[in-house]
Amino acid sequence: MLELALDARRGSFHLQVECRFASQWTVVFGPSGAGKSTLLRLLAGLDLSQRAGPGQARIALDGRLLTDSVRGLWLQPGRRQTSMVAQQPALFPHLSVAANVAFGLAGLDRAGRSARIEEMLDLVDAKSLIGRRPQDLSGGEAQRVALARALAPLPRLLLLDEPFSALDGAASDALLARLQIWLTDHRVQTVLATHDATDALATAAEVALLREGRLAALGPAAEVLAAERERLLKRLGNN
Repeated sequence: MLELALDARRGSFHLQVECRFASQWTVVFGPSGAGKSTLLRLLAGLDLSQRAGPGQARIALDGRLLTDSVRGLWLQPGRRQTSMVAQQPALFPHLSVAANVAFGLAGLDRAGRSARIEEMLDLVDAKSLIGRRPQDLSGGEAQRVALARALAPLPRLLLLDEPFSALDGAASDALLARLQIWLTDHRVQTVLATHDATDALATAAEVALLREGRLAALGPAAEVLAAERERLLKRLGNN
């Protein structure tokens, strides 16, 4: 369970969200500019420019407080156990695919590291890329490798920001289905930010609907996105 109470500003934009993600798989849905990426970056402790003061930010995972009460939104590195995949893969260009996936691994011997790398690349259907460099990858291939790198340390919390944007519909659906099974089996709390309602409806996820930095609704996808589902069905019917 992920509990959050965030109050942060970035220029004129104000994100104010207080809720509890009880489902293991939550989709944060909303149009561009709603605050989806801002929310994920705050949960990951990445955007220090949006740091709030003491008492303005609280993030807890399974009852364990992740925020530092003195430094606001800075998450404590030793307790974070959080991985994030942003819209841009941001792979290390000087490292091979295998070395990129291995970057966050610790406490494993050489055989264990090799096995983990192969397992993660196989999960995202990118095992054939293991010896390549990032500059030799397509956008979709780079996103698969970035996802494998995020999963390799076996995080407790996984944050996904439009991670399949470079994949076509069929490839995205297949990867999402495989990923959801693996994350469920490994009990990884996952938050996926998207503006594509099909990502939420296809996974029967809990949906947090964001509008202009505020939580407009939170609940089952079929309920929260009922209007969006009808719009998609009408569009399909007119084609």
